[in-house]
Amino acid sequence: MPSKMKVLFVGDIVGRPGRVAVRRFLPPLIEELAPDFILGNAENAAGGYGLTEAVAKELFEAGFDLLTSGNHIWRREFLPYLAKAERVLRPANYPAGAVGKGYALLEKDGQKLGVINLEGRVFMRSLECPFRQGAALAENLRQETPCIVVDFHAEATSEKLALGWYLDGKVSALLGTHTHVQTGDERILPEGTAYISDVGMTGLRDGVIGMHRGQAIEMFLTQVPRKLEVPKTGPKKLEAVFLEIDQDSGKALQILRLRREDP
Repeated sequence: MPSKMKVLFVGDIVGRPGRVAVRRFLPPLIEELAPDFILGNAENAAGGYGLTEAVAKELFEAGFDLLTSGNHIWRREFLPYLAKAERVLRPANYPAGAVGKGYALLEKDGQKLGVINLEGRVFMRSLECPFRQGAALAENLRQETPCIVVDFHAEATSEKLALGWYLDGKVSALLGTHTHVQTGDERILPEGTAYISDVGMTGLRDGVIGMHRGQAIEMFLTQVPRKLEVPKTGPKKLEAVFLEIDQDSGKALQILRLRREDP
């Protein structure tokens, strides 16, 4: 039997409800699955928009080894912390001069896991190419470990799937984030890369992608832009994927889609 690495990746954590869901549902998952590394996307973990140092530390205390992000990470008061953070990533394909870093090598109990954070360009910012950047970073990280997980924070499913095929065999997993809607297309591609278009969301279960549903409906009806708020009360959910990776080859052995929610 190959030596397995177990990785739990938690989908976009949205506001206080998301952090409550983490405290409620993560400990039983840790006990059940015994992951070696716990990752999560936290770009909306502070009030539904961005991240703060206090919230990042709260999530680390809850058990996360590393936090990824996306287009909402650029909260101005967070930038000094992001500039020095070793365990908070911003997408790697922002131009030179953007604070923070887009990849990391985690080491624990003799195991090494590479993590890459990328952002899509379809319906989003015109950034550096995530395909070329992802392949180059994967090649560099493979000098240290074949076990590499990519968080691709992107809007278009077509772009996510194309990058999954492009990196098949180069990384252990390509996990989509950003849309906050968990997809049912998890699979292992022919060369051994686990893929899912979107891991989903951790936060308010009965809102609109974690936000106040009444405000979202009003915005769609009137077409008047407004800032959506995260409700303070309501049932919570946690969505995630669990990976098993062959440590020798870096190929995925399993991708399991997870959801835990209040009654």
